[in-house]
Amino acid sequence: MAKVSFYLFEKSPERQVESACRLCRKILRQPERIWLYCADLNLQQQLDERLWSFDATGFIPHGIDQNDATVCISAHLPEQSDWIVFNFNEVALDQYASFSHIIEIIENNEAAKIIGREKYKQYRRLGLQPQTYKL
Repeated sequence: MAKVSFYLFEKSPERQVESACRLCRKILRQPERIWLYCADLNLQQQLDERLWSFDATGFIPHGIDQNDATVCISAHLPEQSDWIVFNFNEVALDQYASFSHIIEIIENNEAAKIIGREKYKQYRRLGLQPQTYKL
């Protein structure tokens, strides 16, 4: 069964893009592959630019719609199941069984929190027990 993790920013004003980069860097210390599932082209561009410049000692290797990249940014879900999926869309992933881990990042603003609560409820309805990490 897939693992679902919510990263909820209660006090920090950190942006979703920044926290995604930070988590990618941490996750990539293990041999993992990350899929940044994002339909918003503007957000895709922000992720792409920030992944290049996030780490002063190097960049996080990635590509847009490049299935062979360690980190792939795409408006489509991956076909293989060996990905950790960051969900940047406004609904929970009902294809949860296809992935080992789904990550939801909830920014510290009311609109994001409302969407996050709905996603959390959707995962619960699907029979999952999401973990919440308050930051």
